[in-house]
Amino acid sequence: MSATATAPRLTLGLPVYNGEHFLAQSLEALLAQTYSDFELIISDNASTDRTAEIARHYQSIDPRVRYVHHSNNRGSTFNHNFVMQQARGEFFKWVSDDDLYAPDLLQRCIEALDSRPEISLAHAWTAFIDENSKITEPVRYALTTDVPDPVERFRSVLYTDGGDDMYGVMRMSVLRQIAPFNSYHWADRTYVAELALHGPFHNEPDFLYFRRDHPRRTSRLGRNNIRLRCSRLDPARANRWRHPLVRLMGEYVLGFVSAVRRAPLSARDRRRCMKEVALWLASHANPRHQRQALGSHEPDVLAEGAASLPSDPSVLVSAHQESASSLEHRKGNAQ
Repeated sequence: MSATATAPRLTLGLPVYNGEHFLAQSLEALLAQTYSDFELIISDNASTDRTAEIARHYQSIDPRVRYVHHSNNRGSTFNHNFVMQQARGEFFKWVSDDDLYAPDLLQRCIEALDSRPEISLAHAWTAFIDENSKITEPVRYALTTDVPDPVERFRSVLYTDGGDDMYGVMRMSVLRQIAPFNSYHWADRTYVAELALHGPFHNEPDFLYFRRDHPRRTSRLGRNNIRLRCSRLDPARANRWRHPLVRLMGEYVLGFVSAVRRAPLSARDRRRCMKEVALWLASHANPRHQRQALGSHEPDVLAEGAASLPSDPSVLVSAHQESASSLEHRKGNAQ
């Protein structure tokens, strides 16, 4: 893509390693979005399967796609940070090589960001799908992130599991102020916590993001093995002498503390956040304390329309997709 070309409003960053099984499906879903003013950067972490062939095909038929191949596998953390560093858009979103996206996901997220300047990201409700793209479970979003108080948002991320906010559409102006994605234990949680300190999260009340759960998914590999999980983020973490488990866990805790120190908070809110970190640490030593701390901070936001979910979200995608042959005739950059 020419350096003089007009920058798109949105950058989609797709880090991938050996993603041949579902990559084409994901790319079709992304390129069929009703919102088209985006660039799609595919960063291949030295894949050994057909990933390069598939990515180069889509690069050849759609000018919005840019494929980058790395000769060495430097880990998922490097790959995630690389695509963000290459971004030219006002907004940024990480996308996956195995998930599906309803055709109006990006459109509705961009509209939310345009209409609500105070929010740091926009996303939608999530449903899990299987290897055959069949919906297996609609996900209940339990976090209290769309509130004005940054401490309440931070507290919710500390205590509450769930949410795919890291895959929301985010403001690059916010991302430039926070630390890059790291490779210690549960680094994605500290990343989302820091985002929450910069502004509320908007969730579209509709199932528009379909997260595929399958045996090869990175988040499943090493789920119960901290070192294995961290080494997939950064191969250097496999060294148990330089990166003992206590370090991987300690950096996780320090990640929350550092996020609070960097965030644009008042002195009072900074103290409140530090107190929440201390209480959170105490809750891990005292399960009863943890139950009390959670209190009523888990909103029940399971979609009332869950029964109307299509069993196969690929139908939603294919209904709005252009075929590969029609993509070949696309002229110039999407307007």
